[in-house]
This record gives sequence, structure tokens and C-alpha cells, in this order.
Amino acid sequence: MKIIDSIALQATALAAVRRDIHAHPELCFEEVRTADVIAAKLTEWGIPIHRGLGTTGVVGIVHGRDGGKSGRAVGLRADIDALPMQEFNTFEHASRHPGKMHACGHDGHTAMLLAAAQYFSRHEHRDFDGTVYLIFQPAEEGGGGAREMIKDGLFEQFPMQAVFGMHNWPGMPVGSFAVSPGPVMASSNEFKITIRGKGAHGAMPHLGIDPVVIACQMVQAFQNIISRNKKPVDAGVLSVTMIHAGEATNVVPDSCELQGTVRTFTTAVLDLIEERMRQIAEHTCAAFGAGCEFEFVRNYPPTVNTSAEADFAARVMADIVGADNVRAQEPTMGAEDFAYMLQAKPGAYVFIGNGDGDHRAMGHGGGPCTLHNPSYDFNDDLIPLGGTFWVELARRWLAEPTVAA
Repeated sequence: MKIIDSIALQATALAAVRRDIHAHPELCFEEVRTADVIAAKLTEWGIPIHRGLGTTGVVGIVHGRDGGKSGRAVGLRADIDALPMQEFNTFEHASRHPGKMHACGHDGHTAMLLAAAQYFSRHEHRDFDGTVYLIFQPAEEGGGGAREMIKDGLFEQFPMQAVFGMHNWPGMPVGSFAVSPGPVMASSNEFKITIRGKGAHGAMPHLGIDPVVIACQMVQAFQNIISRNKKPVDAGVLSVTMIHAGEATNVVPDSCELQGTVRTFTTAVLDLIEERMRQIAEHTCAAFGAGCEFEFVRNYPPTVNTSAEADFAARVMADIVGADNVRAQEPTMGAEDFAYMLQAKPGAYVFIGNGDGDHRAMGHGGGPCTLHNPSYDFNDDLIPLGGTFWVELARRWLAEPTVAA
């Protein structure tokens, strides 16, 4: 494993920064303290910054030896927000804010990008022409912070030819990476269907229109979309995760509400699922004499890596950890708002192995070290490896005109 020595020497200090951020989690668009910490470090290291894109975003600007005159530029992105969940860990750096937790490793993503920033702060390390933009993005966890930074002019104010993101991946060994071209994470969408029936006494259901029975028919019919309407080779998930109805055991309720999520890797499959859901919901209600209110919200699009950038990232990884430790990404139905950046620019979203949880200190919760788990904690051993990857990726990308073209 080829770790940059100067980054390794700073690993302990950067881990302390990571743990400080972990102890003070902030939710989407509320990352004021976190942004202050990032901005203070970049300023301390002499890196110019821009603040305020996407409300709390921070962008660090690292010009190469040409002062950025070549016009070539690459973006490196880390997310900075936490999740609205209670932490089970009790170690020293556990969350000090009830109901808020860094359960997805965004604190570690921030630390890895800061590791690269600190390395680039020394001018003798800027042995490249062009510019590296360090993008610290808020509100990944449901707020669409990437979309908001783009709306606020991210790519106009900081023109770049490609952008890369990285996420830790529990279960993958430390010292390994994964990247693949094409879809690697799914679109995230949610629905809410309200069935308007007619209330009645539970002993006299013939006098009403039972929305619960209609809901049961609807839930079953939805699965036919997945098994019979879309092509078997096209991935798609339709999960009804909430059913709300009734207040008493002897009353047929007036209404029933269904909510859930839909995940796909392509817009075409998503279009099909939404259309068929609407038809099934409205026609099923009509068949039983009930009313229907159908809402379908498209949140994050699928995350799709471009081939050239994914292949390039794989080559950089192989030079750092060896080809045997670079895996193909197994596409996941989880979602990621880095997708918005990849809709606007070529690039790749890659995974770095977080291990199986053995790194956690005494006082961790009883659960597994998996993403969005109250016993999760980022593995600080990744900081020098992730920082090295960011540095080598940026330097080599700017040095290869065929990639940057």
C-alpha cells in the first residue's frame, strides 16, 4: 500500500478533527459549526475558500503551479451532514446532541478530503497544472445539497471538467476500493396514496366502503408491476412501508393511507413504475367506489458513473493498493445525491472499505458497524488512504490531457 508519508504523519491530528465533528453532528442545511471547522482548517493552511453555496457548503480552491491558467480543473466532493437518529455508542467522541448522529461516515469523508487539502497546501506538492476544487457539500441525507450547490452556481463559479465522490463501505476490507462504470446507486422516490372510503360500523360493513380492503388489493397488485410489467433484467424495488388506517376495532375507517419507496437505476423503469402505480391505485379505488389521492415524489436520480472516469479511478486505486484490492462495485438500491453532480459533469462515485467494525473503541453500541446504524463509527485508518487517493487522483487527472479533454 502506497500511502503518502506526509499525509500519514498527520493522520492522528486529522482523526481528532474527525472525532470532533462526530461529537457535534449537524443535520442538513444546519452544518454551521461543521462548515466553520472546515473553513478554519483550509484558511489555516492558506487555501482560499468560498462559502454559502447550498446554504452551508464550502469550496476550497487549490491552483497548481500554473496558477490555474490552463483552465483544466477537477472537483473532489465530500458530504458533511449527519442523520436524525440517536447514537448508541458511548465512547468519548459519541454525539453530544440527542437525536443526531454521524451514522454514515460523512465526518470521515470530510477528514479524508481535509487530508488531501493539507497536503496540497504546501506549494511544492502542487506539481500539476490546473485547479483542484475541494467541495464540502451539505445536506446529502435527504436535503439534496448537491442539487442546491449546483443551483447556486457551483459549476459556473468553479468550472471543472470532471467531479469525483467517495463513500466508505462497511464490510469491505480496509485497504480496498471499489468502482465500476454505469449505475452504482439507485434513484430514490417516495409515494403517498390516500384511499377515501366510507366509514361504517365494523359489524355492518355493507353500509360503508372499506378502504383497508382496497389497500390490501392495491399492495398486492403493486408487486405485479415488479414481476410482470418491467423487464426481469431491469432492477426495480417497490416497497409499501407504511399503512395507516382506523382508530377503533369496531369501526370501518373513512380512509387509509399507504406510503413507501421506489428505487430504480434508470428513468425509463421509474416512469413505468410510477405510471402503473397511478393506474392501479386510481382504478382499484374506482372499482370499489372509493376516491383516490395519488402523490409520487422523485427525490434523487440514479448515480451513474461515466466509463472513462470510473476506469481512470480504478487505475489510480490499483497503483495505491494493488489491482487485487480494487473491486467492481456491486450496485446498491441505496441513493446518493452526488447523482446530481454526475448528471452535470463526467465523473465517478467510488467506495473505500471501512472494515467490519473491529476498529471501534470500547463503548461502541451492541449493533453492527453498518451505515445508518446507531452503533456505526467511521474507521480512522481510512483517513491517510483516502487522502492519498484524492491527491493521486487529482494530480494524475490534471496531468493526463486525454482524460481531462
